[in-house]
Amino acid sequence: MTDIYQDSDLFNAVKQQRRILAVYFAVLALFLAGLAAMLTVYLLLPYGSPNGTWVIVATGVWTALFIAFSFPYLGISYKRCHAYVKMLRFISVGLKECMTAPFAGIDDWTTHDGVDVNVARFSVPNRKREEEMERQVFVDGEKDFPPFEEGHSVRFITQGNLLVSYEILD
Repeated sequence: MTDIYQDSDLFNAVKQQRRILAVYFAVLALFLAGLAAMLTVYLLLPYGSPNGTWVIVATGVWTALFIAFSFPYLGISYKRCHAYVKMLRFISVGLKECMTAPFAGIDDWTTHDGVDVNVARFSVPNRKREEEMERQVFVDGEKDFPPFEEGHSVRFITQGNLLVSYEILD
């Protein structure tokens, strides 16, 4: 059997997630320091000073810049990395099932639980009727697609329809 994931994959993904959070918390600390500096400047101004308006405007712009950074950074980078770490954790502890079926083809990319995946189709006989059904198995988009050829039988192990390991049979 050819394993798609190694033990180091989860470790590297968690390290990347922590780096993303460290950058965000550094930017948050910078934002809070700037906010504290602007508050201090505003409080030290004399009562009724015309410069108070500029400090309020600068504080609003500073806050808008932080919000404009936070939503895309957390919504794209962190969310995707967190979904990948979650998927790898499920693979390490989840229930796995084994199956042998002929490979039927490849479908377009899709997103499964926040992770980009390729879709491999396998022909599966229907037990109640005399027809073939297709089972979709998701292959991680970060990994190379296995060298499946149409019509060849493949024994594979999945966890939640995500391909964990495979073996091409002759």
